[in-house]
Amino acid sequence: MDHGQPDAATEAFVTHRNLLFTVAYEMLGSAADAEDVLQETWLRWTTVDLDTVRDHRAYLVRITSRQALNRIRTLGRRKETYVGAWLPEPLLTSPDLAEDVELAESVSMAMLLVMETLTPTERAVFVLREVFDFGYGEIAESVDKSPAAVRQIAHRARAHVAARRPRVPASPQQTRDALDALRHTLETGDVQSLLDLLAPDVVVIGDGGGVKQTVLRPVVGADKVVRLFTGGFAKLDTAPTAEPVQVNGGPALLVRIGGEIDGVVALRIDDGLITGFYYVRNPEKLSRVVRETTVSR
Repeated sequence: MDHGQPDAATEAFVTHRNLLFTVAYEMLGSAADAEDVLQETWLRWTTVDLDTVRDHRAYLVRITSRQALNRIRTLGRRKETYVGAWLPEPLLTSPDLAEDVELAESVSMAMLLVMETLTPTERAVFVLREVFDFGYGEIAESVDKSPAAVRQIAHRARAHVAARRPRVPASPQQTRDALDALRHTLETGDVQSLLDLLAPDVVVIGDGGGVKQTVLRPVVGADKVVRLFTGGFAKLDTAPTAEPVQVNGGPALLVRIGGEIDGVVALRIDDGLITGFYYVRNPEKLSRVVRETTVSR
């Protein structure tokens, strides 16, 4: 064997690694857990007789999906004891990800939170069918259901997500305006430009993981949200700075206080108004905002 060349198993895994990570991340909302799933996938992949595998990509996705479904149970128990609200782990992503509109939406904070309301099997089926366009038969092998059952699950999950996703996607200009207004408020304390863009029922969800102080329950309503932003940051000795970044396929703000990363704020925009702020402050979830993570399909 030529030791200068990767073997077939390694080559196939490396070729599809970004895809496998994306599948696992969309099912779990956690990059750390997705990496653990990939490690488990690799260990199982090395035991497979490749001569019996017709489609390496589909087989690897099947292993990854099954491992992610197993991991969801562990993650569910962890969330039950999590301090405060739980948000997905933010990923710094490449600006060109936005060109793949479907993939960018599927990894957005807003969509990952919608998918949190699905059952584990519904989430797996939705991700594999709607995002990665796998056939019902292929998905059936991944979730141990019949193709007919998978078709029904896909229909149910699709309807559930459709009822909760933004009705009209925000335009790039609307997103820029919203981020500029938020950045101005954070850095100056002036709320007027932000107030003009808030939906009456806007909600703030904060994730400090019990390590950083944040709201333990969602804050709902424009007036309460404005008081939260102005009151919370007004107590600081140093005004925060907010850097526009691309997180989970969409524009977001990387907030620093005293030069140190404090957290990431992503937005949900419906009909031109901000309906959601997602502020991740948990330090354990911020390792992926300093270097880009490639997601693909």
